[in-house]
Amino acid sequence: MAEKKKKEKKADEGAPDYMLTYGDMVTLLLTFFVMMFTTATVDGYQVRLILSAFPGLGSREGGNTLSVGRLAELGNTVMSLPSMQRGRALDEARKKAISAFQPEIKAKTVRVKQDERGLVITLAADAFFRSASAELNIEAARETLIKLSNLLSSPELADRKIRIEGHTDNIPTDPAGPWPSNWELSADRSINVLHFLSDYGVDEQKFQAMGLADTVPLADNATPEGRAYNRRVDIIILSDGHL
Repeated sequence: MAEKKKKEKKADEGAPDYMLTYGDMVTLLLTFFVMMFTTATVDGYQVRLILSAFPGLGSREGGNTLSVGRLAELGNTVMSLPSMQRGRALDEARKKAISAFQPEIKAKTVRVKQDERGLVITLAADAFFRSASAELNIEAARETLIKLSNLLSSPELADRKIRIEGHTDNIPTDPAGPWPSNWELSADRSINVLHFLSDYGVDEQKFQAMGLADTVPLADNATPEGRAYNRRVDIIILSDGHL
């Protein structure tokens, strides 16, 4: 008798009642996010084309139909927002930069990446500046900086702010020299790049310039390779959140 009750109890076991409601909620959330994703990437014409394959759906009279209106064109509306257009402009600038600086990228004198600050074009200081100096090596830097000025003057970047950041390794400068510390050295390097770009037609009002010394290293300063990697000037085409 006890064994029979045990079997009956086991047969009644299952998922708790709240799982039914929880499962419905998760399904609805999934549907919501799928809808948001699709409307952000599919235009109105494609939506109507997909719906036309199902009888009773689409832009038709009568029945359970999806009538033409704001929802049907939501994809176009989202993609035409100013923030989306500006995001596409920055992505287009990244593609242009990678194409324009292909020889320098292969030679590892220029790096191009995109992060939360915006589009970052990094100049390796050892390739563009004289050793332990803020003076630009014009013979080595001219062609690259002309390419950079052309990019920064392009129409898609017309209303963008540009920040130039100078960075050094952690080796102290000669206090008796023209740069008492890495702060002055990094600031002067960024300002000299700014002046060069301005001379080649980039609007000076678009720029911000700063020196960060050795406070934002990319690699370990304990090795010569790491220190060389840290000596750099970053030209940042700022995203909307960092203007």
